[in-house]
Amino acid sequence: MKLTPALFGLLMGASLTTGAMAADSYTIDSRHTFPTFEINHLGFSTQRGRFNSTSGKIMLVPSQNSGSIEVKIDTASIDMGLEAWDKHMRGEDFFNSEQFPAMTFKSTKLMFDGDKLVGAEGDLTLLGVTKPVTLDVKGFACGTHPINKKPLCGADISTTIKRSDFGMTKYLPGISDIVYIEIPVEAFRD
Repeated sequence: MKLTPALFGLLMGASLTTGAMAADSYTIDSRHTFPTFEINHLGFSTQRGRFNSTSGKIMLVPSQNSGSIEVKIDTASIDMGLEAWDKHMRGEDFFNSEQFPAMTFKSTKLMFDGDKLVGAEGDLTLLGVTKPVTLDVKGFACGTHPINKKPLCGADISTTIKRSDFGMTKYLPGISDIVYIEIPVEAFRD
């Protein structure tokens, strides 16, 4: 059989279509995905907070060890345990939620060890500033949810950032510049 340009084009198109069809799309389960953070407070203690509203999409192409992650966190959903503190954190000194209602992460590269997702590089946008960050992914697992029987993937994600890189400089250095972030994430296959 002679490989003509038309046949070559048809074969390439078919292989690209097959690769695209092999992608699995997942929607983040906002009921089980709560980004938390820790920061040193005046050298006396580690204070913790979380965000109660997170959404996003994860695309995985297992056959190619590739995919993408997009996450949106509602900054007004910050929860420090006290309403007055939450209001202060939503204000201009910190997350400025009125002007910047969301922080986002968009991956540029996923990293795998065999077929297991172990990390992601991408861009974090906070307070209108976008900087590259690397996420560490631990415990990545996919399977069937035992209660609703839907396909599900989950993991524990972590990273460390400097808040001053994003223009959040209030009370430095008393309140640490280093922020540790931990995100338990679960996502159902679409």
